Amino acid sequence: MGREERFPVWEAALLAGVAAAFATGLVGVYLSMPHSDYSFLKLPRNLQELQILTDHLEDYTSDYTVQVLVGYCAVYIFMQTFMIPGTIFMSLLAGALFGQLGGLALVVFAATAGASSCYFLSKLIGKPLVFSLWPDKLGFFQKQVAKRREKLLNYMLFLRVTPTLPNTFINFASPIVDVPYHIFFLATCIGLIPAAYVTVRAGIALGDLSSLSDLYDTQSIALMFLIGVVSVTPTLLGKNEKQQDEASEVAASSS
Repeated sequence: MGREERFPVWEAALLAGVAAAFATGLVGVYLSMPHSDYSFLKLPRNLQELQILTDHLEDYTSDYTVQVLVGYCAVYIFMQTFMIPGTIFMSLLAGALFGQLGGLALVVFAATAGASSCYFLSKLIGKPLVFSLWPDKLGFFQKQVAKRREKLLNYMLFLRVTPTLPNTFINFASPIVDVPYHIFFLATCIGLIPAAYVTVRAGIALGDLSSLSDLYDTQSIALMFLIGVVSVTPTLLGKNEKQQDEASEVAASSS
């Protein structure tokens, strides 16, 4: 892979335009809320800030459900699109505000939409950034995708369920290595459910959390790895069958 050129001006302008569109939507949500002191409205960076945000938003969620939902989705999708860390706190917030089922649906929707937004933004302007930030990971990912092209959905599910590669990298690099969007979408929508379930469930009992390390116990991690192994098994079986067929053809031709 050769060295890519720096960002052209039009790509930087497009990036700024997308950010401005998200900002406009958030301003619209802010203006539609009742007049109050919104100093608590900031992206939480620790559990204490998340608890403060939750305590305030609980007062608005029942009366201004639409605004809270739109604001939540806009923030989550924005963070995913521009690779801003901290979405785990947003997932905890969904559980605290909307419960297990509603929070899970909300997180899966917002995470899938944000990942899709990042995918298409990267497809337009992401190649220079991917080459500069993750050259080694990109080479590895490209080789793996090429080897598993016939069972690509299973491999992408495996990546989503297990921490083999960071989700941020997968979102941004997938269009660069020619992962089709329909496979990316299905793997994201389905593969994020286990981790989202664990996080949303923890958000319901937010007050009991002392640190983020409490989220994933040994049982939860083992379960996600088991799901990942099951998802990638068809790929491994298909590879073995192909090797056996090739061996059979070689033996038949030599006899």
